[in-house]
Amino acid sequence: MSKLTIGIIGAGRIGRIHADNLLRLPDVKLAAISDLFAADELREWAAARGIARVTTDSDDILNDPAIDAVFICSSTDTHVPLIVQAAGAGKHIFCEKPVSMDYRRTQEALEAVRKANVKLQIGFNRRFDHNFRRVRELIQEGRIGNPHLLKITSRDPNPPHPDYIKVSGGLFMDMAIHDFDMARFLSGSEVTEVSAHGAVLVDPVFAEHGDIDTAITTLRFESGALAVIDNSRRAVYGYDQRVEAFGSAGSVAADNDYPNTTVVSDANGIVRDKPLHFFLERYNEAYALETRQFVDSVVRGLPLPVDGNDGLQAERIAHAAKRSVELNRPVRLSEID
Repeated sequence: MSKLTIGIIGAGRIGRIHADNLLRLPDVKLAAISDLFAADELREWAAARGIARVTTDSDDILNDPAIDAVFICSSTDTHVPLIVQAAGAGKHIFCEKPVSMDYRRTQEALEAVRKANVKLQIGFNRRFDHNFRRVRELIQEGRIGNPHLLKITSRDPNPPHPDYIKVSGGLFMDMAIHDFDMARFLSGSEVTEVSAHGAVLVDPVFAEHGDIDTAITTLRFESGALAVIDNSRRAVYGYDQRVEAFGSAGSVAADNDYPNTTVVSDANGIVRDKPLHFFLERYNEAYALETRQFVDSVVRGLPLPVDGNDGLQAERIAHAAKRSVELNRPVRLSEID
């Protein structure tokens, strides 16, 4: 396959990010984009980019034999049926996280992908961040010896809109799922036990929807190593994304990204700019790289950098964390089967 013809399902913020990144790739033809609420604004946006077809019906993409692969960027409740349909049509699939809110339904989607022998990549874009990739490389090279402890901090600059909170699936499934995937990615080991504590400290609207806005989660790995993840829906100083890995021979840490490296030191103190404000700025390069690697996996037959099983395992950890908060006890991942 010399050129990959792709259709995008879902033209919200993420769908458009993927579209712009795909349009930069010489071995890709972006043939169509669908959205239930496609309007003149979307058609004008697509026309400005040379996307020939805009439709309100995803079937127009899934039933088109000229389209080799699809990007599923629609709402989470549509992911499983779209994956099953795309796999049945023999199309390779990139799907945003999570695959579903119910890991059993995710297993159904993965089985359809397996039977159709197509590729499925999950949108865990943080694996492609230049800082976190370097941390993983150093761990794999043995620079810190045997990993003992992993610390992950993930805090948003502002909480989401209440309308989004209602349908988000909760902090663990919507936000911390990235960190659960990062823990597996960095440690190179599977999680065996999850212990989580949550609170509503930012805004009572979270409690109104049965959610939390602040959490600490502890993971135990098959290797014996431990991880601690802290999450908050609001960090007043900006988007806070840091990791540290500590091992028998040392440690490695990745700090936040900043607009520049300038530091002002004077009699009043030491000052620098706040971290890059949110995920669009912080992970802009990572989004482009995950798109590139999906295309390479299909066109060149390379292994997927993050597959359906990675999506499933992160969901199982998220479910275990939620259950741990509800039951006020550690939860073995074997309980989530």
